[in-house]
Amino acid sequence: MTTIYPVIMCGGSGTRLWPASRPSRPKQFIPLAGNRSLFQETAARVAELAGEDGELVVVGGASHKQTILDQLEEIGVTAAVILEPEGRDSSAAMAAAALWTAGRKPTAVNLFVASDHHIPDAGAFRQSIAEAVAAAAEGRIVTLGVVPSEPSSAYGYIAPTGLGLSNVLAFVEKPDPITAQRYIAEGYLWNSGNFIVRADVLAQEIADRAPAVGEVVRVALEQAESDGSCLTLGDGFKSAPKISIDYAVMEKTTRASVLPVKFEWSDLGAWDAVHASGEGDVGLHILEDSEGCLVRACDGVMVAAIGLRDVGVIVERDAVLVTDLKRSQDVKRVVERLRISSPQHLDFPADPSPESLEAGAARLATWMRQAALPIWSTLGQDAAGGFEEVLALDGRQIATPRRARVQARQLQVYAEAGRQGWRGPWRSVVASGLDRLRLSYLRPDGRMRTLLSPEGRPLDETAMVYDQAFLIFALAAISEATENVELEREAAAVHNLLIQTADAQGGMKEAGDHPYQSNAHMHLLEAALAWEQSDGEPLWSALADQIVLLARTRFIDAETGSLREYFNSDWSPASGEDGELIEPGHQFEWAWLLARYGKARNDPSAISDAWRLYESGLRGVPAKRGVAIDAMNMDGSVRNGRSRLWPQTEWLKASLILAELNEGGRRNDCLEQAAHALRALWRYLTPQGLWRDKMLENGSFIDEPAPASSFYHIMAAYCELRRTMAVLKFPNSKSIDL
Repeated sequence: MTTIYPVIMCGGSGTRLWPASRPSRPKQFIPLAGNRSLFQETAARVAELAGEDGELVVVGGASHKQTILDQLEEIGVTAAVILEPEGRDSSAAMAAAALWTAGRKPTAVNLFVASDHHIPDAGAFRQSIAEAVAAAAEGRIVTLGVVPSEPSSAYGYIAPTGLGLSNVLAFVEKPDPITAQRYIAEGYLWNSGNFIVRADVLAQEIADRAPAVGEVVRVALEQAESDGSCLTLGDGFKSAPKISIDYAVMEKTTRASVLPVKFEWSDLGAWDAVHASGEGDVGLHILEDSEGCLVRACDGVMVAAIGLRDVGVIVERDAVLVTDLKRSQDVKRVVERLRISSPQHLDFPADPSPESLEAGAARLATWMRQAALPIWSTLGQDAAGGFEEVLALDGRQIATPRRARVQARQLQVYAEAGRQGWRGPWRSVVASGLDRLRLSYLRPDGRMRTLLSPEGRPLDETAMVYDQAFLIFALAAISEATENVELEREAAAVHNLLIQTADAQGGMKEAGDHPYQSNAHMHLLEAALAWEQSDGEPLWSALADQIVLLARTRFIDAETGSLREYFNSDWSPASGEDGELIEPGHQFEWAWLLARYGKARNDPSAISDAWRLYESGLRGVPAKRGVAIDAMNMDGSVRNGRSRLWPQTEWLKASLILAELNEGGRRNDCLEQAAHALRALWRYLTPQGLWRDKMLENGSFIDEPAPASSFYHIMAAYCELRRTMAVLKFPNSKSIDL
């Protein structure tokens, strides 16, 4: 059976459909004849032709990447997307798809279809394609010729040599009305612009008959950059000759055939064709004593018309077109006049540019200085020095049990704020908070108990490894900020208690439902690196080495480079769903730690592992949503599509440190990811210094108080921003000082 790779061509701007169709939103992405866009209708019509062996391919402009991905996702269709840095007409676009396909299966047949055609009878279309594919498999280049329903000057024509599937005698341009009548009488067909041809045949034809096109496209494919399902052609593509496939190949080849088809077809090239589809009206409108009219109103606009006949009224927010539908083709003249008189109306007003990394970082520093640090050191800390577990989004305190880890995290945040130069009362916050922790949270053996009641009564005496890690981490930050070297003895005592419980692999058993986990070790590594950075005792470097060895030999899957969460007692992956869990936020967090570790020890292999973890994390950032999701499975499927705040900070931190450790294109990619991550983080933060925590898949947030535990993540992201911008010598790095 012949393998088919359908190719949807997304070029063209549809200027005759102004003001609805413009360069940033061309007609193929607009619902013109129904609820779905023409592109979506096309994708739904041809996707199943790929079968199990083929693959749907979309060729479009790089500027339309997100629109293509979003619209495919809306209808549940997947595709390989080839992006042109600049449109160079159909021959270059088709050459790219043919060469790409030939690289996978040379004898596969490409079905090239326009993205903006209206074909209501998908069954009849696919039946015709089956006949055309059989001829294409034998080496013919088949185009579909629509049997005309009337003489039309809107289409090009094809002269066949006979009835049925036959050779092409000639391709002719759009005729005047009298010539169109003659063409109909002589059996000419409308040129639909659909082509069916074997990939290797088209690649060779282009190489033979348009070698400049073929060579430029071949090099552009070799230089292409991959991003998930998208392949962006190299910049050399911009130098490809701008020529249509008709001129480049079809008028020269000896392989051209045409198959007459009788299904309903329109390229919806002008507003009269949209009206003829019967499904072109959109939006709110009232017609009084009016017939044969087309009305399209944008959201929020009501159109009322009285006494009109055969008139089109198309309303966008910045422009209105009123036209006799019989004069629809003349809209192109209006567009030409706009180029001189009002060029700003040739396209929709541009969306504001995404906030840059520098601008977002400066805004974050201001937010930290003026809002977050003040509110959590006042409303977020009681008179006895204890930190609130949560604050309502209106700043109200809510009585709830207080976890030891939150107390330690908040101490670390304010000690770090002091180190970063914040002039607020961080010393008193830290001093009273540390006194409270020692008095209420430390057990007689020096470890922290897990939980206190709102009144300060012990509720859970369990000493979690996770909590002890944050105690060690907080003491490191306080020691560094206050220059109190005596605190290392407290931290070392906790370290010694923990290290005694380590097994032969160097792992430590956690209390609770998941005793063998990577997460608690991650925070122990963070604490060890903090003490090591402040010139602590050698025991901290030894602890860091121990945990990194465990991570690289047990936690990280050698095949995928992803880090698992849960394990058996021998540190082999846990069975069932527990062993398959992948958290994108933890991929980023471990990547950040391993990158720090590799940099400190000049260990390229650790940095390489960090990069693999980073790539694993990026698989959990859906392009459409732009935020890191909570949980996936090892096979890449989504387990939990919600998005908490903290993974966004870890995405940011990992992107920043890896930008520092790389150069050239990879550094630029990391900095771009960092900017994306910072914009994602800003979606959670409120102007008052608080935050939302859990984003649902539809982009809304769960209505709940702000958890204090998130502040540790935000502070770490801020510190990494400040450090990386200084290392890379950003021009305005001083603007993010606290």
